[in-house]
Amino acid sequence: MTARILDGRALAQELRRETELLINDLTVRRGRAPSLGVIQVGQDPASSRYVRTIAKLCQGVGAAFRLEALPADASQDDLLTTIASLNHNPSVDGILIQMPLPPHLDTTGAIFALDHRKDVDGVHPINAGLLAQGRPGIVPNTPAGGMELLRRNEILLRGRRAAVVGRSPIVGRPMAQLLLHADATVTICHSQTVDLAAVLRECDLICVAAGRPNLITAAMVRPGATVIDFGTNVRADGSLVGDVDFAAVVEVAGAITPVPGGTGPITNMMLLKNLIAAAQA
Repeated sequence: MTARILDGRALAQELRRETELLINDLTVRRGRAPSLGVIQVGQDPASSRYVRTIAKLCQGVGAAFRLEALPADASQDDLLTTIASLNHNPSVDGILIQMPLPPHLDTTGAIFALDHRKDVDGVHPINAGLLAQGRPGIVPNTPAGGMELLRRNEILLRGRRAAVVGRSPIVGRPMAQLLLHADATVTICHSQTVDLAAVLRECDLICVAAGRPNLITAAMVRPGATVIDFGTNVRADGSLVGDVDFAAVVEVAGAITPVPGGTGPITNMMLLKNLIAAAQA
């Protein structure tokens, strides 16, 4: 059996068309486009590439983009002042702090300083708390994209056993909570889980966000299970691989996301959906 490939690129294009229509409608009704403010400290090449990608994406769908570029040696006070300025600016609907910040800065303090209503990454503790309680709030983009991929491909979740491998606050934990809200029975696995393979073989759905290439092998996957790979690992040759041994698991699973081309392309579209939600709040 060869698994159905869950194509994130195709879905991202579909979401882009939907998002553009929503932004155009919102712009007409409010008299201005939804506006995203991005704070970048320093000029890390990977961060700069991502910021350019977001700027181009905003431009392509009709959203406004504003970059607050701070020098690499900016102080915590400089960062907090910039956050406060965007918090109180009525023409800025969403705020994204580009991570990682330089090591001398307090990331937790910066996140706490955000207005949670403008937190398009869904990382503020208030948004995390709302998600844990199953109440409306802004959900982190990556797991939100994973759920959208499952929904659009009509993957049944209610009553199914699901495992999430990885417990990070921006992917693993929120993904587990979203699956719970969808009535799946969820197990969270991590580096201390005893006999990971035995746990996963009991599951209809496996979501992996561990940051370890080829962690999930074919022997760990129940035949016909759905596998969602959030992993993004760069090899020495510059190629990108996930946390799943794709070549082997694709022969066992019922459906699987590739890397690249799976969950990644959807993440930025969910960022724009969060921007729309923040603009409408």
